[in-house]
Amino acid sequence: MDNLFADNSGYLSDDFDSNYSLRPHRRFLQEDDPDFGLERVYLLPYRWWIEADGEGDRGEGVLYTVSSDSDSDSEILLHLRKEENREKVKNFEVGFSGRQYALVPEGIWLRTLKRYNDFNNAVKDFGSLFYAEDCLLDLFPLQIRIFVSWETSSLVAKISQKENVADFYKKACDIFNSAYSPVHIWDFSGQTTQFFMNDKARLPNDSLGQPGKEVLLELQVHGLSDSMRGNGSNEMISDRSQMECSSHSCSVTMNGSTGNVIPYVTTTNYFQGSSYKAVQSLGLTGLQNLGNTCFMNSAIQCLAHTPKLVDFFLGDYRKEINYENPLGMNGELALAFGDLLRKLWVPGARPVAPRTFKMKLANFAPQFSGYSQHDSQELLAFLLDGLHEDLNRVKRKPYHEVKDADGRPDEEVAEEYWRNHLARNDSIVVDLCQGQFRSTLVCPICKKVSITFDPFMYLSLPLPSTTIRTMTLTVMSTDGITSPSTITVTVPECGTLKDLFGALSASCSLRDDETLLVAEIYKNKIFRVFEEPSDSLADIRDQDKLVAYRMQKYNEASPLVVFMHGQLVENSGKERFENRLFGIPVVTRLSSISCGYDVHREFLKLINPFLMQNTEDIVDEYNKDDDVIEKLNEDDDLGDTTSSTAIASEAASNSVTEDDIYLQTDFEFYIATGLENVKLTLNEPLPTTLFSRKQEVAVLWSDKMLKKYDIDLLNSLPEVFKPQISTKRTQESVSIYKCLEAFLKEEPLGPEDMWYCPNCKKPQQATKKLDLWRLPEILVVHLKRFSYSRFFKNKLETFVDFPINDLDFSTYVAHRSSQSSNRYVLYAISCHYGGLGGGHYTAFVRYGHDKWYEFDDSRVAPANEDMIKTSAAYVLFYRNV
Repeated sequence: MDNLFADNSGYLSDDFDSNYSLRPHRRFLQEDDPDFGLERVYLLPYRWWIEADGEGDRGEGVLYTVSSDSDSDSEILLHLRKEENREKVKNFEVGFSGRQYALVPEGIWLRTLKRYNDFNNAVKDFGSLFYAEDCLLDLFPLQIRIFVSWETSSLVAKISQKENVADFYKKACDIFNSAYSPVHIWDFSGQTTQFFMNDKARLPNDSLGQPGKEVLLELQVHGLSDSMRGNGSNEMISDRSQMECSSHSCSVTMNGSTGNVIPYVTTTNYFQGSSYKAVQSLGLTGLQNLGNTCFMNSAIQCLAHTPKLVDFFLGDYRKEINYENPLGMNGELALAFGDLLRKLWVPGARPVAPRTFKMKLANFAPQFSGYSQHDSQELLAFLLDGLHEDLNRVKRKPYHEVKDADGRPDEEVAEEYWRNHLARNDSIVVDLCQGQFRSTLVCPICKKVSITFDPFMYLSLPLPSTTIRTMTLTVMSTDGITSPSTITVTVPECGTLKDLFGALSASCSLRDDETLLVAEIYKNKIFRVFEEPSDSLADIRDQDKLVAYRMQKYNEASPLVVFMHGQLVENSGKERFENRLFGIPVVTRLSSISCGYDVHREFLKLINPFLMQNTEDIVDEYNKDDDVIEKLNEDDDLGDTTSSTAIASEAASNSVTEDDIYLQTDFEFYIATGLENVKLTLNEPLPTTLFSRKQEVAVLWSDKMLKKYDIDLLNSLPEVFKPQISTKRTQESVSIYKCLEAFLKEEPLGPEDMWYCPNCKKPQQATKKLDLWRLPEILVVHLKRFSYSRFFKNKLETFVDFPINDLDFSTYVAHRSSQSSNRYVLYAISCHYGGLGGGHYTAFVRYGHDKWYEFDDSRVAPANEDMIKTSAAYVLFYRNV
């Protein structure tokens, strides 16, 4: 087919003048009663409407016989008398004549067009049901003045030539000419009955014989023009000049006031000849981006093309609004969504700005106020919940006590849960979108089994990883002998810290009396320690730098001591020198600490692997350095010779050389205690308040020590993953069925989700198993691409292979005796492109039987199946078949 949206030309042009909008502008123009006639009224061929719509919207209509007795050429005077003969009415219901018309509200007219369009898209032989003369031909407005004649108990309609376009008035003369055969009008809008009631309420008791007050109605006439037939070679409106030469406006008087009424733009070729193209454009209307609202536009387009939900909102949905529900929005959200959906389905509509809808949604869910980017699935969840509460048919929710299964069959318990749920929640959203889980909890202690059946609105499926992630870490021993080493391990792409701990333990050949402390190093300090095995590896980025400290297992009384290395560097600021950190921190656990020398001795042990072999020259320098000897003598003069001798003796017993004693003065130790740093004195006892559970110690290195140790090795810390220029990671792919299996697998509850066991009388970390029990008619599948933690956000670009025409969940449904089908076809997708910060949402929608369209905010363009199956697929919409 032609690409109607390739260059935004024709009736979808962005520079299209609003004065030539293809949508009607007026409803019932009733200034006294603002709630009267809230919908536009359309006059249609009765036969076309009945055949296109079937029994769906017919309801109960009022039949009028129309007669014309006007002698003037400039005015048509119609008398509408209600047909009271029930037998005659019944005969008219089953029989058709060319002079029967139907009055319907706008929503039902749009729904009829949609069904007509769906049928035409689904079959090849369009003539099999609809006759050529019954096709969508034209649409034009008529300005009609209506009042009640109480003398004849009839409605009187006046159509003036002065108040209508000449061509439209001529068509009205042909339509309502009853000289040859009577005209009958079926009112399915309810407006005429309401007109009688409203008019009667205004009249005093003694004035029933007087004519009622005139009301101006702009009636939309559709498909009744003979003059527009037979011009099948014409094309769709393609440029503005065509519209200008066929558009009109006129000034009319409405209830004593004058206003400008712009009729629906029409040409002699608008529907006929190109009518199928015009019908094809139904629902292919974009949404303007109000500022980071692509997430909202994507979700709305998917819902706006959801079967039955569209029909519901195009019909008389207002009668189901629950104005008493405290959990709803007094119907405001449903009304705003219904109005927006109808605007999207008006033929030939331009892109719609959903400002009112966004405002109403923000009232229900304040997090969507403003213009920040959000998650389309999160919006979808709040929108469906809000629509459900506004449309909940239950006005007073009963209380139902949950009963234990007590060994009863699952079918019986599930049905009881479902009945209780429907007793409190009953809406079109529940009818279409809600299914049921079977949830099984098992206590690990007493083996108590608890089975419940819970409703769900959508499936949030995890993306199990089928690829391996390579991670590089630096392993540092605390034995004082082993040099640091770099180890590369492989873990699942979407694994947890438990996978990393296991891979490291195996690579290091970790002994039973050893443990690993894995930490991230940032700016030469320990930024965070990884302790919870269930945390996701997605929290660790490729550019992070990790160290695994190999330590002896400890008891709680042993504090963790972290030594950070510092050196004085020249500074251009006010201070001549500043202390700057360098290298990888070293850690240990101290079981007994008495004085500063214990800290110093442990530090020397930890950095011993970094001691360079050839240090004789450095030691000789120190032996000749008078300053060092003088400083040691000063210490002796302080009366601490006994303590110094004891230190030297202990050092010798620990294989500490005499040279080390001289070098002690070149390390200074500082402990952070609140607002100040306390310098440790080697031979003085430590305060008892220090070294509690974890203590950081800053070590200031002298220039001499920087030369004695291998600082390059101490500074060597690779990233977790350093991609090569020529290295390209392969696209990860997983089946949607694997995602479902990962979602349904049995797993233990987390420590924060403990289950209270009624037998044990306390919370237990039970195992949980989910099963599908009842699937909804509309199945919404959310692919969990985004992961959030305390530190990072991450998006998975995994390609999910999902079926388009045959999704079958039969093998995953536990309720085997269910008679309903568990097979689905895809009809819409919400897609997310890019990263978390600057991503963009679009939607793909199946249109008709095998056509797909992409909705990218205001832009709507044809698509094919190859375009929709990408790693951008985020929320999938399936309908049951």
